[in-house]
Amino acid sequence: MQPPSGKIEGATHYYPVRVFFEDTDLSGIAYHANYLKWCERARSDLLRVLGINQREAFEAGEGVYAVSEAQIKWRRPAKLDDEMIVETRALELRAASARMEQKVMRGEELLAQVDIVAAFVTPEGRPRRQPEEWRRAFEQFVTKDDQ
Repeated sequence: MQPPSGKIEGATHYYPVRVFFEDTDLSGIAYHANYLKWCERARSDLLRVLGINQREAFEAGEGVYAVSEAQIKWRRPAKLDDEMIVETRALELRAASARMEQKVMRGEELLAQVDIVAAFVTPEGRPRRQPEEWRRAFEQFVTKDDQ
């Protein structure tokens, strides 16, 4: 058995998630903070699929991505045992950051939209240019034709 893994189709990364009991409140509705966790997992998986090794970069003292901005719009509640897909698109790539749009979908239904800016920072938390090979991987993802 393998842990959940996403895939890239065109310029979108798709990552499957399920709402477990631990994700819900007493009413069986997913707790609002879990959307951030699901989106974080999807972004981490996107990096893995792009061939970016975050752990190796951190251990080498290069740095890591850290969320510097987040805006969330909840549209519908996720409920216990729902199967969802987190869709991630990179909208803008800058020297030291990437802006992404993430949608938490239950089938065709939009549950939440999350706009994120992830900045590349040193282990001390200071902004730094992304490694060139990471930028190249992201550039290919950003510019993929969606057709």
